[in-house]
Amino acid sequence: MQKKFILFISILVFTFQTNAQENTLILVHPTEYNLKLFTYLIDHKIINIDNLKITGVYHKNEVYDYTKSELFLEQNHYSFIDLIKASEEISLESLYQENNCTKTYYDLFQNSNGILFFGGPDLPSNIYGENMSLLTRMTDPYRHYFEASFLFHLLGGSQNSKFIPLLEENPDYTVYGICLGMQTMNIATGGTMIQDIPSEIYNLKYVEEILNTNNNNQHRNYNNNLSVDSTLFSGNFHKIKISNQNPIVGNYTNNMEPLIYSNHHQTIEKLGKNLTVLATSVDGEIIEAIAHTNYPNVLGIQFHPEGTYLHNPEIKYRKVTSDKLISGKQMLLNNESYQFHLELWKTFSKKINPIK
Repeated sequence: MQKKFILFISILVFTFQTNAQENTLILVHPTEYNLKLFTYLIDHKIINIDNLKITGVYHKNEVYDYTKSELFLEQNHYSFIDLIKASEEISLESLYQENNCTKTYYDLFQNSNGILFFGGPDLPSNIYGENMSLLTRMTDPYRHYFEASFLFHLLGGSQNSKFIPLLEENPDYTVYGICLGMQTMNIATGGTMIQDIPSEIYNLKYVEEILNTNNNNQHRNYNNNLSVDSTLFSGNFHKIKISNQNPIVGNYTNNMEPLIYSNHHQTIEKLGKNLTVLATSVDGEIIEAIAHTNYPNVLGIQFHPEGTYLHNPEIKYRKVTSDKLISGKQMLLNNESYQFHLELWKTFSKKINPIK
């Protein structure tokens, strides 16, 4: 009798495991660096999603060599992560309409719970219909084309009011954008960008001028313009002001001015269609987080919560050479802001894995 009971339980467990629904997440631009960041969060339970399957997607004309990503996955035995190369042609003129990539976008959307767009280089201004500043650098146009069109397909935009966004089919689908990801979310929905924060917002022309301003107005570490010290952070730790924290970190409201880490010099100018502001810089000049008014699980954040340097206490940097070396995690702990970052990823995990 006991053996039969054990066999019955074993069958139930096996059936549950084999029938357990996969929670599929799309990672766009899955470079080796981005995969290292994200798998660190998974391996250390900062991101905790049951039966997680990851599909990394990129466009064939991107400049990055994705054999590095394939080798990283193979060497580290991440069998739950697959890579997909989109081989369809895409052009600047076809971004905000049905195009050759439309079927790929739709298939990825239909077969996943959510999508994450990572940070990266400057947005080329022709994507949002403006002339290019001398301070803007275009390094990977096809990455931007592919991602801008993908976000337009997901969310729609003022460029084409007749287009029906994919999220109309599933309004609870999760879309997160980090740094460049948030900026692309904005221009894909019809917004525009300020191409250089110091010169266009603060009317500053020189590195020394921005370094003499309030630290909260410095959105990357401009000491790197004056130094070759490899121990300097590339970005800067500064505070932000949150007006609506719930979409970012659920019901956690302990710190409405957390310290964050950012590394950018461009920022949102005009908001895209149906986007709303959740957080700004302390002086209110820079948009730090956005959400969508129609789709509750769409979030864009200008700062970086994903970096290994924010979670691994062994990785230590400094802002200037005269500072003591310190880990990003310790910086956040010293300012009672590390829990905010943990709650952000906890909220993200719940959205991808809604049934616990």
